Amino acid sequence: MSAIGLSILLLCAAAVLGLMIGAIRIRGVGLGIGGVLFGGILVGHVVTLQGWQVEEGALHFIKEFGLILFVYSIGNQVGPSFVSSLRRSGLRLNLLAAAIVALGALTTLALHYGLGVAPEVLLGVYSGAVTNTPSLAAGQQTLAELGLPPQATGVLTLGYAMAYPLGIVGILLTMWIIRIAFGIRLDAEAEAHAKAEGGPAAPMATNVAVGNPGIDGLTCAELAGLLGEEVICSRLKSGGELKVPEPGVRLAMGDVLHLVGSDAGALHRATLIVGREVAESLSTKGTGFRSERVVVTSDEAVGSRIGDLLVQAQGHVVISRLHRAGVELVARPGSVLHFGDILNIVGPREEIERLGKLLGNVPSRLNQVQMLPIFIGIGLGVLLGAIPVAIPGMPVPMRLGLAGGPLIAAIVLARLGSLGRLHWFMPPSANLALRELGIVLFLAVVGLDSGGEFLATLTNGDGLAWMGYGAVITLLPILTVGIFARIVLRLNYLSLCGLLSGSMTDPPALAFANSVRPDSDAPAMAYAAVYPLVMFLRILSPQLMAIVLVLGGF
Repeated sequence: MSAIGLSILLLCAAAVLGLMIGAIRIRGVGLGIGGVLFGGILVGHVVTLQGWQVEEGALHFIKEFGLILFVYSIGNQVGPSFVSSLRRSGLRLNLLAAAIVALGALTTLALHYGLGVAPEVLLGVYSGAVTNTPSLAAGQQTLAELGLPPQATGVLTLGYAMAYPLGIVGILLTMWIIRIAFGIRLDAEAEAHAKAEGGPAAPMATNVAVGNPGIDGLTCAELAGLLGEEVICSRLKSGGELKVPEPGVRLAMGDVLHLVGSDAGALHRATLIVGREVAESLSTKGTGFRSERVVVTSDEAVGSRIGDLLVQAQGHVVISRLHRAGVELVARPGSVLHFGDILNIVGPREEIERLGKLLGNVPSRLNQVQMLPIFIGIGLGVLLGAIPVAIPGMPVPMRLGLAGGPLIAAIVLARLGSLGRLHWFMPPSANLALRELGIVLFLAVVGLDSGGEFLATLTNGDGLAWMGYGAVITLLPILTVGIFARIVLRLNYLSLCGLLSGSMTDPPALAFANSVRPDSDAPAMAYAAVYPLVMFLRILSPQLMAIVLVLGGF
């Protein structure tokens, strides 16, 4: 068998074995996708014992490309609601993540000055303990710049391999400890996140009877001006007849309005303005009206505004809700339509059908994956990650790398939505498949690379001590900040899992966090919110520590 064929066969063996290990659950807790790393270590050990020759270049490419696929799909998933999430909780999350990085660096320095551990060992162990490969590269480059011999810089890689597995386990263990210690119920956490932090608040609705004499005689358009864009009237019942609240329709005392809003305060104010809340039903059943969902799949409709559609419909329909990337929003007139948006339209059947033709309304298009935008996005991400950013006083420039660049590019492009006929919408099933494939490839190769020397260093060298140092560097910062965030700040557990994963820039931990509650994007949102800053700090910190440890100061 050729070296490439053998390498792919071993990669598959590592993935199969690792996924089987990850499927083992003890009291409902398992390694999940992280088990692939340990499957790779076992297979890598066998490769070393047998003396098999693998294609190192091919495996290195597969590892990096797998990582790119994973972070790109994560960015594509969280991009549409990333900005709103950052506004709500980004500052707090980033401060907590920066605290984890700072505590990790201080712990590393304390091990050097307290136990006399060699700088090159600690820098490698630090990179593995925080599961950050760019940190390893930055440390090696800085030591070379400071004049240390190649043998010293080579120790970093072995230290990284020793600490990396326990680095991943340490993050998973911290999530498990916090979950057990605080008696966390995942259903309650997911529900709380959906209401408070998972994205814009889901629209609420109420039926209100006109009881304010000041409203009597106003048109629906005038009422809309009073209520503002936060509240929309989607149905009107007047004289026992259900109507579409067209702009020119005049309101009368006793009319019942179906109001929809994303803010409880705004909806309450609207109720006080109009009259009083009533329990009367405004269902469209048995009437000439329909309430239907229409999917935006037409290239011509993408980029237009909801207000433009209402003008074309001449006020005969109401668009009350907008579903985007799994998030339900109030359909404001100024909202720009993206490919894959779902609109809730109320009105006569013929008008809804006419708008449906304008919008496309071909759900099957949502299952079609456009490969061109994916590779454009990945290419732009790689270019972004390669841009050097010079920091005054630092011997080497900072870069986002192959992980940070594609992530940020995917977030920006997913937020943009479309460019002409290029749509960065990715079907959820395709996104999940791409994400899982990428992380399995990455972990399998990392395990294969570490498996050869792992056991020898562990049994015959200082491997156990290095693993102990790594465990301290991993656990002390994330346990301290994690418990503080839960007790003092009452941070949602799912967001906390994403924070811990992002603070370690650890895709396997994020994959595990996602698997804890697959129907919630809270971990991915928190991960993406802190990743850019943390990646910068993880690259900067080993360079600062190298200067301190080798030169004794700045």
